[in-house]
Amino acid sequence: MNPIDKVVVSLDWITIVLFASMFVLALGKYLFQSKFLNFIILPFNNRYVVLYNKKGRLLNWFHILLTVFQLINFSLFLFFVQKTFFDAQSNSNLFIFFVIAGVLLLFQLIKLLLQFTKGYIFNTTNLVSELQFNKISYLNHSSLVMFISNVLLAYIFKDSRIIIYSTIILIVSINIIGLVKLLKNYQKAIIPYFFYFILYLCALEIAPLVIVGSYLKD
Repeated sequence: MNPIDKVVVSLDWITIVLFASMFVLALGKYLFQSKFLNFIILPFNNRYVVLYNKKGRLLNWFHILLTVFQLINFSLFLFFVQKTFFDAQSNSNLFIFFVIAGVLLLFQLIKLLLQFTKGYIFNTTNLVSELQFNKISYLNHSSLVMFISNVLLAYIFKDSRIIIYSTIILIVSINIIGLVKLLKNYQKAIIPYFFYFILYLCALEIAPLVIVGSYLKD
């Protein structure tokens, strides 16, 4: 019988990453309890966006902390995805995580930069800021699902495709709810730039999902 090589992913750094993200979330809850309570019910009640969209928008500490929480858990979730579906036989798992985190951060920054560049060109910077706050808030909320999924994938249901598929469905559902509410609340402002809005959705929102979906299908 030929020996079978088995790569065991160390849970030490994963535990540290999860603990760090949990600390960021707890810090946000402790410092901004009222905002946190409104944030938790975001998919069911748009009160958080309505109340805080005008107050600092993207550059307030609660939003920044939740975005950091999202980046950490999104990166870790993508790490589990590549590990599960692509059977990565690598001993440098922490390095892979940092690469994923770097690419994800760069991608989100480029999206943000393109949006504000478009806002500057069309003199709609305030509108762009409001739309981005709305979108990122829902993405941040979906990171709560990612966190739970990461815990399950790390300690209970390792390499579970069912957990991954279920998480993706929940993430997409939460963000679709946010998109529908965004279109409903800003339809008058978006209509004059509808073509550019659709172009943005196709290029930077839908295309990445299609690419990831095609890889998972294979």
